[in-house]
Amino acid sequence: MTRVDRTQPIAVFDSGVGGLTVLHECLVWLPHEDFVYLGDTARFPYGGRDAADLRERSLAVARHLRDNGAKMIVVACNSATSAALPALRDELGESLAVVGTVEPAARLAAAATRSGRIGLLGTPATVASGAYERALSDVDLTSVACPKLAPLIQAGGELDARVVELEDEYCEPLIAAGVDTVILGCTHYPLVRAILQRALGRGVTIVSSGQAIADEVERQLSERDIENETDRRGSYRFACTGDEQEFRALAARSLQLPVERVDRVEIAERTSERRAA
Repeated sequence: MTRVDRTQPIAVFDSGVGGLTVLHECLVWLPHEDFVYLGDTARFPYGGRDAADLRERSLAVARHLRDNGAKMIVVACNSATSAALPALRDELGESLAVVGTVEPAARLAAAATRSGRIGLLGTPATVASGAYERALSDVDLTSVACPKLAPLIQAGGELDARVVELEDEYCEPLIAAGVDTVILGCTHYPLVRAILQRALGRGVTIVSSGQAIADEVERQLSERDIENETDRRGSYRFACTGDEQEFRALAARSLQLPVERVDRVEIAERTSERRAA
């Protein structure tokens, strides 16, 4: 295993601001670590792309983060995790730990359910991948694809009647199935968690992956002996592939922490990626 410097940052990436819900938990529970967050906003949304395109794009983003000094990569996107996690671990696993969203959230949901009936709200790509079905093979899983929800949240508008109606529509099959636990299978969805809880009812447990991922990150850091010193205050910084000012405004509102600077980066695409774009 290639040795990395414990003072290097942990990289977190998503197609937009949804992964900030994961970053927030990591910042709270690992305040001594440094983080870099990359929003691949030029390619948002990931949820409507096919698996091959997602896999190649995720590899390109992960290579960029590795080459710029990351000691660990957190794939803070269910669509990218579902399509690309095995390929990312195959290519990068010897040198870097790669943490995804599906396994931590599935473990939490399995522990939370009382009836064995679990619901999943996810992007079309996540639902189509079957990743949660594989991770939760011993329960009755009802999956609902929500193609309009992440783009609506990413747009950063007011939480108005359109959002409520859309979430009611997506939650209806889960209520009909009698689920007692629902996985938010997109990292954008915790940003509207209160509306989802109201739609589902207070008897339904909502599971998101942020806390579980923070726990997994801490475990992997310890296992690889690459934790930063705990008597320090860590830093965090941002990059995106699209418009910096737009990302900064959305990130500041979503993260509820100062977002002082956002760097715009270019990520090289391979021929197969250019064809799919």
